[in-house]
Amino acid sequence: MTKLVNNDAEALDAARHLAEQAKAGAVERDQQRIYPTALLNQFTQLGLGSISVPRQFGGAGLSFRTVAEIFRLISASDPSLGQIPQNHFGLIQFILGEGTPEQQQRLLSAVVSGKRLGNGGPEKNTRHTRDVQAQLVTTSQGLQLTGEKFYSTGALFADILVTTAIHDQQPVMAFIPQPASGVEIVDDWSGMGQRTTASGTVRLQQVAVDPQLVMPLPAPEKPTLRGAVSQLIQAAIDAGIAQGALDDALAFVRSSSRPWVDAGVTRNADDPYIIADVGRLSTELTAANALLARAAQVLDSIDQQSLTAENCAQASIAVAEAKVLTTEVALRASEKLLEWGGSRATLLRHGLDRHWRNARTHTLHDPVRWKTHAIGNYYLNAVLPARHAWI
Repeated sequence: MTKLVNNDAEALDAARHLAEQAKAGAVERDQQRIYPTALLNQFTQLGLGSISVPRQFGGAGLSFRTVAEIFRLISASDPSLGQIPQNHFGLIQFILGEGTPEQQQRLLSAVVSGKRLGNGGPEKNTRHTRDVQAQLVTTSQGLQLTGEKFYSTGALFADILVTTAIHDQQPVMAFIPQPASGVEIVDDWSGMGQRTTASGTVRLQQVAVDPQLVMPLPAPEKPTLRGAVSQLIQAAIDAGIAQGALDDALAFVRSSSRPWVDAGVTRNADDPYIIADVGRLSTELTAANALLARAAQVLDSIDQQSLTAENCAQASIAVAEAKVLTTEVALRASEKLLEWGGSRATLLRHGLDRHWRNARTHTLHDPVRWKTHAIGNYYLNAVLPARHAWI
């Protein structure tokens, strides 16, 4: 039975409860690639999967600030658990922007009832991530989709698989209720980090597609918040990774690490250089979290019925600024954890290496160099950022 969340406080309480549950077994799940299936089911049953669905469709209609904070809290305990539903929320935003009223009602009602949306991701052997080779064709049996996808985070756990294809020479998004004949989801994700996101291959062979569940991808010039919303959640995941790494670092330094021989102290926690490092890193994380909250507030301030190129650009730039800092602090916190803890912090039994592997893997989704370029070009030359899911 899926609970309906009524307000921000309820959602945040549910997220804190789930985050606390996720701490237990996080090391084992990472080391043995055990999926957090029970925790993901809790996420859905607690009603967290529909918090961004507007109230007119039965959802909680909560703020983006709450959405970001929920992902940050959960990812501090297990960022794989945080990443699995990330595309679910990006797809909710896509439905709101591109679906007909009938499609919105049908799909968002399913989400409110507890259905999960999963991503049939980009294609591995194409020129770039937006190059789509999968084909949706009209046959005597109706629409059929054939292609192969990768980076399909969430697909293995989805009730509705969502993927792109070319139909009549135009890119579209197809929603495919699961299970479906011709769909094969392969557990072949072998990334060094985010090990339990199941971000592997989806093969589609003449899969029947309901024409009522096909939406055109927006033209490049159409104002949309899909990218900003998606990236806000990615930034929140990185902020969570940073928090989890810092929390474990402080605990390890206090309880399990030895001071350096020249420090002249009996506790590693009294090493003056480590103390200063902790101060710097804590300040950086506070700044990153502040930019994350600010970016969410920018999104919350926008009337989604009155989207313009300008206000969508403002949202994307605000989120990009947060993403730059959350990327940097996630990498730095996970690196400093090992530096402060010394050689014993690398021992397998502690599982502390997972923080750096998760940070390095997750922050590769979209290069920060293109974030800083977009930010600089916006402020210096008044050039609006590109409109897609990565900005």
